[in-house]
Amino acid sequence: MRSILCIIATLLPALAAAEPGITAERILLGQAAVFTGPAAQLGIQMRNGVKAYLDHVNAKGGVYGRRLELITEDDRYESALAPAASKKLIEEHKVFALLGYVGTPTGVTHLPVVTQAKVPLVGMFTGAEVLRAPFNRYVFHVRASYYDETEKIVEQVVSTGGRRIAVFYQNDAYGEAGRKGTELALERRKMKIHSQGKVERNTVKVEEAAKAIHASQPDAVVMVSAYTSITAFVREMQKLGSGATFYNVSFVGSKALADALGKDGVGVAISQVVPFPWGTSVPVVKEYQQLAKKSGYTDYNFSALEGFLSAKVMVEGLKRAGKNPTREGLVDALEKMQDVDLGGFFIGYSPTNRAGSKYVDLTIISRDGRFLR
Repeated sequence: MRSILCIIATLLPALAAAEPGITAERILLGQAAVFTGPAAQLGIQMRNGVKAYLDHVNAKGGVYGRRLELITEDDRYESALAPAASKKLIEEHKVFALLGYVGTPTGVTHLPVVTQAKVPLVGMFTGAEVLRAPFNRYVFHVRASYYDETEKIVEQVVSTGGRRIAVFYQNDAYGEAGRKGTELALERRKMKIHSQGKVERNTVKVEEAAKAIHASQPDAVVMVSAYTSITAFVREMQKLGSGATFYNVSFVGSKALADALGKDGVGVAISQVVPFPWGTSVPVVKEYQQLAKKSGYTDYNFSALEGFLSAKVMVEGLKRAGKNPTREGLVDALEKMQDVDLGGFFIGYSPTNRAGSKYVDLTIISRDGRFLR
């Protein structure tokens, strides 16, 4: 009997090591996102935030002595390419878990691969309802939804006297999520979308949409697209003489948008799902600034902070999963994280809830290209 127990004790470490992406020295994590093309800054900044926190954890000895290594694959923000990127991470690189994905249309085609493989995914840079319902055991959202964001935007416009609210949106699942969220927010106030126009993903052909929306003389335009097409749209509307105020949902990439618009961005508003990354009052923001600087990422921004928070959630889950983590054990650990304080930003999951946060704030681009709250 004693010899059998000794054999089992000897085999346990080997059995634990058989879990994909886990060795005695490391835990392998994967990120599929956009790193090239018109929306590249979204993936790049998300990755920078993730890496800043992982660098810090590794410098302190990792998680139970294991270093956290990040492997990335570029899905180019194209839904047709997304499944292959996730398959490569899971089947070829054999990552243990996934984090920091970016985008709705790509997310829609990533998820079947991720779900079938039963690999935990923490932090998707998208607030689309289609990625939240139906419930998915393996996906943990860190940010608020687009429905939360558009509710906040509509509330702001109506509170300042605006009634004619138009929507400019990307012609895909992401754009439709924001358009639908705006529609629902307006319906709650017995109002309707005043006018609308759309743009194809990864293009800047916005002239027809701008003409149609400008002709309706809206008080405000809710914009749901990437920063390159938003930039083109705002400039086209300004050229037409529009007096509307412009509102974006957070996915736009706030810093990238402000940089692209330059002096044309004054007064453009963006809803945010993470705290103000240049502030000093929120502990996790101070931590982000310090660790990002240490890793060489001094261009603080909302997207990188979101990546940083996603990495914090992943690391907390790994710690709670124990010294010999399994994928199912990580899922169980994450869903027991209820009202967890990451440093002034709270996350909460349960066996029936994967929406970690409902935090939404509004910011405005100032004359010097910075952000005001």
